[in-house]
Amino acid sequence: MGKMTRQFDSFDVAILASLQRDSSLSVEELAERTHLSRNACWRRVKRLEDDGVIRARVALLDPAAVNVPLSVVILIRTSQHGREWAEQFRKAVSELPEILTAYRTSGDIDYVLHARVPDVAAYDALYQKIISRVTLSDVSASFVMEEMKGSTELPLTFL
Repeated sequence: MGKMTRQFDSFDVAILASLQRDSSLSVEELAERTHLSRNACWRRVKRLEDDGVIRARVALLDPAAVNVPLSVVILIRTSQHGREWAEQFRKAVSELPEILTAYRTSGDIDYVLHARVPDVAAYDALYQKIISRVTLSDVSASFVMEEMKGSTELPLTFL
């Protein structure tokens, strides 16, 4: 959640928008879509990568095809907020591949996790792993019945 320190022009925004939709584009295809020369496009992509704006280029997999169709939102409350406990929690969630994202939040819920598992039994196994690694006050889970919107594209309208 860093502060924006660089300016983006319309070419940068076009590059970022195109790569968010399809990171497998060749430099030639990207240059054509953004109306830049191949070399100018490559330099801009390289600068966006070096600056950390483009963090990674990945393939998005179909969850059902890789046997993790069940999406779970896990809400966690804890009575412990010290540095040592937080590090233990951070380590626990980072070591569990089923947990895709983990957020420390404001309000009544301290942490919100998003996990992918094959079924409810696999969620229970994940739950057991979590509570064996860290002390928690309350854990509740909601199983996603329907994904109404799922996107990895960040909005670029604020640039």
